[in-house]
Amino acid sequence: MCRHLAYLGPPVPFGDLVVAPPHGLYRQSWAPRHQRHGTVNADGFGVGWYAEGDPVPARYRRAGPVWGDQPFADLARVVRTGALLAAVRDATVASADAEAAAAPFAAGPWLFSHNGAVTGWPRSLAVLAGELPPAELLALEARNDSALVWALVLHKLRNGDEEGQALADTVLEVAAAAPGSRLNLLLTNGETIAATAWGDTLWYLAGPGGRTVVASEPYDDDPQWREVPDRTLLAASRTDVLLTPLKDPEEPEEPEYPQVHPQGAPGTDLHQPLKTEEPTA
Repeated sequence: MCRHLAYLGPPVPFGDLVVAPPHGLYRQSWAPRHQRHGTVNADGFGVGWYAEGDPVPARYRRAGPVWGDQPFADLARVVRTGALLAAVRDATVASADAEAAAAPFAAGPWLFSHNGAVTGWPRSLAVLAGELPPAELLALEARNDSALVWALVLHKLRNGDEEGQALADTVLEVAAAAPGSRLNLLLTNGETIAATAWGDTLWYLAGPGGRTVVASEPYDDDPQWREVPDRTLLAASRTDVLLTPLKDPEEPEEPEYPQVHPQGAPGTDLHQPLKTEEPTA
């Protein structure tokens, strides 16, 4: 369910990332190559991007399939950005929320997307929802699991949590309340990217020139794409990628060994752990 992508790097027309690649997000809306659940992502789409000098992103979202939206094709051709988050949606449950249910969700400097589904929705998250201030519940953009997961993340961000910590804590809380949920979360503030691999595929491409892409699946056949192990938190900037194992709340505790992947470090393979130990999820 759903495919998403985040980018940090030199400014480019966002169509170069979403439409032009042979297996880009545009094509993934009807022919994903690595999607484990669902086959067509035609229940909405969205893209959020940052303009130079403005920390608050712009968004364009629609309820229908991306391939049928002519204004999107024009925007993708002419709008240039050095940071974006885009998604195509396969709805878990049909709703009347239309484009409000499509990622990216936004608040302040942040853009957010959820690839997955919460088991037992909505009853399974009733307790967690009750811990949010009423005003934040009333401000939900849509009545779906992704919107509530975003509210949980946003509450932590507004209370001062770092982006990666907010995602990791939310995933562990939701996984404990709703075992079996798929919780691939993606978050950017225009300067960094945080993401989780929890139940579906996640890949990253780290290249020279301060270019980082994090996506549900590769948009081309570049051999530099690397898959993120399941049960992992990814934290990336334009120059570094850090992978940290996440512990399933139902599994016993094990030591965790972060993996740092600096771009361009002398004598370092960009995509191999700097430690020799094999981390366990």
